[in-house]
Amino acid sequence: MPILSARDALEQLREGNRRFVSGTQIRDTNPGHSPPAELEKGQEPLAIILGCSDSRVPAEIVFDQGLGDLFVIRVAGNVVAPSQVGSVEFASARFGTRLVVVLGHSQCGAIMATLEELQQPTQNQSKNLRSIVDRVRPSVERLLESDLKHDLDALVERAVRANVGVSVDHLRHGSEILEQLIQNEGLRVVGAEYSLETGEVDFFDCAQID
Repeated sequence: MPILSARDALEQLREGNRRFVSGTQIRDTNPGHSPPAELEKGQEPLAIILGCSDSRVPAEIVFDQGLGDLFVIRVAGNVVAPSQVGSVEFASARFGTRLVVVLGHSQCGAIMATLEELQQPTQNQSKNLRSIVDRVRPSVERLLESDLKHDLDALVERAVRANVGVSVDHLRHGSEILEQLIQNEGLRVVGAEYSLETGEVDFFDCAQID
């Protein structure tokens, strides 16, 4: 089966999300009714999704995809650490997947926690939680120095986008393997935000594809 281009994969995700929003899903995401045996010999995921662990944002459902369709990496705040970079490298090199989507979402708890921590530091915070805060921090610190600090809703909205942008940039420029795949093999990394209010996914920073 030929490798799916980033453009075609992105269009499949957009179409799937439109079906999800309209309630016309065609995928059966219940493993009890899907044929897992058909995937025993391998997988060819159409996209790699680096998303937040939030239970309200399951990528397979919001994009109306089934078993074997997406290679999903989930971590609070959709931050990028070495293990996430390695996972993207693995999937893109091993399976030939040519689209990576960093998927943030509205009202992200990790973003809110980071903003709270920067405004009112917690004593004796878990070093593991702090590692997440420290990775979100660069994308939100400057926003706290702007007039947005007086409008929490607008601040969180901008911070979610900024955090996705930082993760996209890290994946594009923080790995020699991914840089080579981008330059030579058509790999593309884009950002996206899922709306908890509407169920819609807004893709952005897609100029390299569209």
